[in-house]
Amino acid sequence: MTNFIPIFPLAIVVYPGEQLNLHIFEPRYKQLIKECFTNKKPFGIPSVINEKISEMGTLVQVNEISQVYEDGKMDIKTEGLQVFRMLEMINELPDKLYSGAIVNYPDNNEKGNRTLMNGIVKGVKELHKLLNIKKKFIKPDEELWSYDVAHHAGMSVQEEYELLELLQELQRQEYLKRHLTKVIPVLAEMEMLKEKVKLNGHFKNLKGLD
Repeated sequence: MTNFIPIFPLAIVVYPGEQLNLHIFEPRYKQLIKECFTNKKPFGIPSVINEKISEMGTLVQVNEISQVYEDGKMDIKTEGLQVFRMLEMINELPDKLYSGAIVNYPDNNEKGNRTLMNGIVKGVKELHKLLNIKKKFIKPDEELWSYDVAHHAGMSVQEEYELLELLQELQRQEYLKRHLTKVIPVLAEMEMLKEKVKLNGHFKNLKGLD
């Protein structure tokens, strides 16, 4: 399917199923959000990488306008729906402050490997332990898939976008596995180094060589 959508480019990556809270302050996007919420129509968030609007993005819907300030700024709650590919960007629209795009929606196979995914979830939790941070997932571990954990795996925006470009769940799982396999040993080594530095200068009770 190909259609036109209003777009709100942001320097983030949004995934299908993601709950995203936004503070809206620019006049063009205040107009966009008001119209989308009133007409119950979604809008697109294409990712901005290195100050360039990328080809891929995620269609989102406005679930709630939580607060409207005196100056018209808004706090809103949105939800990611599906991945789109931009075919043509339309910078100027009649009577609109915002831009739009002609997009299509590539097939997105969400059937993955449960055993592989369980290992990825375990790896993400190990990563969090090494970083000394605590995070809770909304879903039970056995219901988590790549989109649910991608923002929690310590990837850069570029890496998160590369994952968005992958349209097979198994590909996304392999990408996350490779990332965690690369990052966790480095952090573990740093943690060991940190412990060694802590011990440096302390009195040590060491047994001499007989």
